[in-house]
Parts: sequence; C-alpha cells; structure tokens
Amino acid sequence: MLVALWAVIILTTVITAQRGRKYFIRRIPGLNAIDEAVGRATEMGRPILMVPGLNDIGVVALQALSICSYIIRTAAQFGNKILVTCAYPAVYTVAEDVVRDTYISVGKPEQFDPDSVRFISDRQFAFASGVAGLIYREKVAASFMFGDFYAESLIFAETGQQVGAIQVAGTTQTTQIPFFIAACDYTIIGDEFYAASAYISREPTLLGSLVGQDICKGIILIAAIVGTICLSIPALGPSSAFVQWFTLK
Repeated sequence: MLVALWAVIILTTVITAQRGRKYFIRRIPGLNAIDEAVGRATEMGRPILMVPGLNDIGVVALQALSICSYIIRTAAQFGNKILVTCAYPAVYTVAEDVVRDTYISVGKPEQFDPDSVRFISDRQFAFASGVAGLIYREKVAASFMFGDFYAESLIFAETGQQVGAIQVAGTTQTTQIPFFIAACDYTIIGDEFYAASAYISREPTLLGSLVGQDICKGIILIAAIVGTICLSIPALGPSSAFVQWFTLK
C-alpha cells in the first residue's frame, strides 16, 4: 500500500513537471560554484581537473560523470583545458565517450583531446599519487571531485589547496566528508550528490522525480513525529488505532 502511494506521488510530480509546472529546489552552493570555478580557471589560463571517484562503473560513477559533463559544457564555452582522471578501465571508456559527446553537443568537437581523459591505476595509492602529481605539474586552477573516495580524499584536497585551486567535492562515503569540508571550498553533502543532475539540468522528469521523493520523505517524517507524540500521551498509547497501524505484526 505504501509503495503504491509513493509511486502515485512520484508519478504525479513527474507528470505535472513535464506539463510545465515549475518546482522549487533549494540552492546548492557547491553546484552554483561550478561557473565561478570555471571562470577562475579561464582568467588564470590553467586547466580544470575532474576526478569521478575511485569506483568502478555504477550509479555513483555515472552520477559523477553526469556532473562532469555539465562542467565540460561550461568549460567548452571558454576553451578551457580539462583533465579527467579515472581509476578503472570501464569508467575510463565511458568518461572518454562522455567528454567527446559533450564537446560535440556544444558544437566544438575540435576541442576534444583524447589525452585529456587519463587512466591512472586501479590501485588506490598508485591512483592517488598519479592524480596528486598531475595536480602539481599542471597547476590546476579548479578541481572537481565527485564519486566514491576513501583514504586518498585528503591527499587530493590538500594537494589542490597547495597549488591554489578552487575545489568542489561530493562523495557518498560519509567518513570522507569531514576531510573534504576541511580542505575544499565547497562540499556537496548527502542527497545533494544524487540531486545534482536534476539541479544542474532542470530536466522536468528528473525534477519531478526529485520533488516526489522529497514529498514521500516528508510524509514519513510527519508520520514518525505524530506516532512518537501518540506514544507519549497516555490516552493515545500503543493501543490506539493510529499507532497500531504502524506496528509490525
């Protein structure tokens, strides 16, 4: 029953978004900073680095590459040099296609450089060393790190800080978020990472899905609060119909 209710809510918001309804999404500073970072790289004449995490191809990696596609589209307008470093062959292959297709979509296929997408290593600290060395050699002006990161997160962030890069990071690994917050200019936290595609593209289907999921979360939160209050009032104890409805049999 609940699953059906969630499905109806999400489908309703998706359909209404496709029909032209404008949904509000709160401002996400880290994503708004992308244009600022690209502009700074243009002024300094230095490259932009993108690291789509230390993970094989999957939901997280594809989401990271989706954000990278937007960054590349913005950078292409100003002719910025970009660098994308990958830790897995499958991610490298997809990343190369994403970069090429993005340049073609903005009408600048001649700007695509196959050497801008690089496979470093599938070994954690070999990858970390390779990326850190690239940051130092190229003196990147902006560094974007999205995806799964582990112990190498602070290595990347500190190296970027030492060369004066403006840094935006987002990860699904909650243990690494404090390191990014400490060393990066902007950090995308929690659901903001998964909301990035909808926030950046403003595509109606994605926006509607995102808003629908938020409505479902709000309903669950309200139900939990009301249930807690009912359990706290003697007259509305565990025997009340409302509380019994949420009780597992």
